[in-house]
Amino acid sequence: MTLRERFNQALKDGMRARDQRRVSTLRLVLAALKDRDIANRSEDSREVIGDEEILSLLAKMIKQREESAQAFEAGGRPELAAGEREEIAIIREFQPAQMSDSETRAAIAAAVVEVGATSPKDMGKVMKEATVRYKGRADGRKIQEIVSRLLP
Repeated sequence: MTLRERFNQALKDGMRARDQRRVSTLRLVLAALKDRDIANRSEDSREVIGDEEILSLLAKMIKQREESAQAFEAGGRPELAAGEREEIAIIREFQPAQMSDSETRAAIAAAVVEVGATSPKDMGKVMKEATVRYKGRADGRKIQEIVSRLLP
């Protein structure tokens, strides 16, 4: 089952359960998918975006909601921040399992060895390899933080 099919099925299930937060969040995700599909159209192709691009879109949506939640917290609106965090939890259900900190450190260390990185000048090579290899499973900021610690 593709991610798009999973979203549609989850939307139907949410509607049956009368879960307003879930239904509205899934409708936002599906609308974003449709927008991206329209943006990718050309005269020759009407192809929809694939699961890889959907995962990238989900990561972007989660990041936006995290920033909004922080802004609401800073503005003294904890109820709005809680709503954003609920949306984050719903969207994360459709992402692959995130790597733990220890798994991420081990994976980045292996990437450093494979690329042959020895100095901070090689950080770009390691970041490129790690972000491609662990896309959707590890946060880019976390990867950057670990790479900068591993390369003296």
